[in-house]
Amino acid sequence: MNVGIVGLPGAGKTTIFNALTGLRADTGYGGKGRDHMGTIKVPDPRVDTLTAMHESKRSVYAEIVFTDAVGRPEGSRPGGGLDPQVIQGMQGCDALVVVLRAFANPALAEAPEPLRDRSRFLTELILSDLGPLENRRRRIEKEAGRSREKALLERCIAHLEAERPISSLTLNEEERGQLAGFGLLSAKPLLYLLNQEEAEFPQGVPAPLQAAAQAEGYTLMGISAKIEMDIAELEPAEQIEFLRPLGVEQSARDRFVRSAYAMLDLISFLTTGKDESRAWPIRRGTTAQKAAGKIHSDIERGFIRAEVIAYDSLVALGGEKQARDAGKLRLEGKEYLVKDGDVITFRFNV
Repeated sequence: MNVGIVGLPGAGKTTIFNALTGLRADTGYGGKGRDHMGTIKVPDPRVDTLTAMHESKRSVYAEIVFTDAVGRPEGSRPGGGLDPQVIQGMQGCDALVVVLRAFANPALAEAPEPLRDRSRFLTELILSDLGPLENRRRRIEKEAGRSREKALLERCIAHLEAERPISSLTLNEEERGQLAGFGLLSAKPLLYLLNQEEAEFPQGVPAPLQAAAQAEGYTLMGISAKIEMDIAELEPAEQIEFLRPLGVEQSARDRFVRSAYAMLDLISFLTTGKDESRAWPIRRGTTAQKAAGKIHSDIERGFIRAEVIAYDSLVALGGEKQARDAGKLRLEGKEYLVKDGDVITFRFNV
């Protein structure tokens, strides 16, 4: 799964990318127009508990790939709009994290105003979506037998012209399939990330901005890139001591990664044993047979059954044998919808 870190020029996107990934990508336009990519592990204390319980040789966490979509200064639209190269990069992402600037940037004439920038960025997404939809409408306008497609296009265009993203338009599965080829940016899951000054971070995000994000149905989080970069250099125990005076118990990085994971509508099923304890990411609503394919295609092809124990039951009872004796181990078939935290052993034959 690929999450794009995007925003208007000067919002600190690459600095955020570096703070989250631990990489040292060039900020500004030093990256020579190439997107930066980094993989982040999703914190999951369940994996740690299973590793300790089974004395596993290693712990393996779910991962998300983050892309810092880099643009070109000469490619930006007048008024600080998005570079077409950035728009193209966003189309390859499964979800978007929009960085909003809440700090003074000496390279920019305008003072920070996150509400203004949120509105501008949403407008950019809407404009990028209107073009291909309107072009398609013109191409099929006089064709017979296109009434349903025309009606869908009209609904989408009217929704965008009312300055509302496609993600807020009610669509059925067939309609979403018809629109998939357009790569509509405003249809993608989106999370706002407020890049704050170090001194302002403990105060939380401004109420008006929070209200605006909630009205659109989006999540908003605050982060200070400076604080996160300082935290990344500390040992885990020292990180807690660093964060406590700020009134938080875990880094914004960990909270952000979990929020991004949920934004993609991902859950994790778990496997455990002497060799490893691992979290496997799947889409919510995935069947047991499809989930087995995450481990290996042979397991999916030769699927017989899934032996499932809920994580909470396994931990509370102290192990698989105790869970089995207590009747907490279930045998599930191919069509079982895997739940977050299911600890699964797959039986198969090829």
